[in-house]
Amino acid sequence: MAVYVGLIQFTDQGIRNVRDTVKRGDAAIAEAEKMGMKVVEEFWTMGAYDAVVLFEAPDDETMSAFMLKIGSLGNVKSHTLRGFRRSEMEDIVYAGRRGLVTIGRRCG
Repeated sequence: MAVYVGLIQFTDQGIRNVRDTVKRGDAAIAEAEKMGMKVVEEFWTMGAYDAVVLFEAPDDETMSAFMLKIGSLGNVKSHTLRGFRRSEMEDIVYAGRRGLVTIGRRCG
């Protein structure tokens, strides 16, 4: 499955109800599982983002649908990054060196 990094910020509503943040995290994990995803790790953070979450999802569409659903509840807004494992990045760099557009497997 593909890896994604979710950068989470509380909305005004979310910060007013911050006492429920762990419970909301549990609900998000359950929702992710229903959608065929996995929450790999959750971190509540200091700084520009209130939480950073690592996900595995089958595709961009599933990840986007999940983040839209979570965002529609009004407690958080998010930025989502697609992460690439070392082997995936090797394939990307290899394809780029060869001038190929096929990503995900080496073409020879």
